[in-house]
Amino acid sequence: MSAPQIVVHRDKELMARAAAARLITRVVDAQAARGSASVVLTGGRNGNGLLAALAESPARDAIDWSRLDLWWGDERFLPEGDPERNVTQARQALLDAVPLDPARVHPMPASNGTYTGDADGAAAAYAAELATAAARETASPPAGAGGRGVPAFDVLLLGVGPDTHVASLFPELPAVRETERTVVGVHGAPKPPPTRISLTLPAIRAAREVWLLAAGDDKAKAVAIALSGAGEVQAPAAGARGQSRTLWLLDQSAAAELPRGLYPPSSP
Repeated sequence: MSAPQIVVHRDKELMARAAAARLITRVVDAQAARGSASVVLTGGRNGNGLLAALAESPARDAIDWSRLDLWWGDERFLPEGDPERNVTQARQALLDAVPLDPARVHPMPASNGTYTGDADGAAAAYAAELATAAARETASPPAGAGGRGVPAFDVLLLGVGPDTHVASLFPELPAVRETERTVVGVHGAPKPPPTRISLTLPAIRAAREVWLLAAGDDKAKAVAIALSGAGEVQAPAAGARGQSRTLWLLDQSAAAELPRGLYPPSSP
């Protein structure tokens, strides 16, 4: 696993624009190297802020959107089209404005339809979809996947909650302790809605790069805890690492409680 790298931006708007520019460059490079790219999206104010900044970027058309696979790190187990679903918000922020191949957009199942009331079944179905994609990717397991059937995502985006949760992996709950499955149903989440679907830490750590986004003073304590040696069960963000890169993208407010030894000497 890679060691965390920290970049601190002046404010959340600059952080969103800079993260969007980084993502464009990373996707373009991956497409040039392998013909396609894969990104795992996150919800929340910072994930959606990044997508909105990407939608407004004049460089967005450098991406070949038809050769981009999009996945989600977690989802609220709500009906299709619910405004609180991460995929609904992502479509509004960006996805409806770019020429994606619908077959390469992989939302997590909704709570109505095939998996009504069955978050665990929906999680198993998403795990199977990931495994199918991983099998197509290469005859050998992707780097870091450990044979678990997870694609080697180019970039996996995560928001960091004030309690240090990432995706829907909350401190001390069973999902953060999962070591075998790649996707799980989450029950009794401490923030609404209580039922969710989430990638697990083993799936997250299969990504080539993991980017963690945090802005605002309500995230400062969580950032400091996660970057100061806390265990992943108590602070799930501490366990989110990429194979080749782990990048923390912060604004000054979220970085305010970092020990001086961790604060980068210069950041935009």
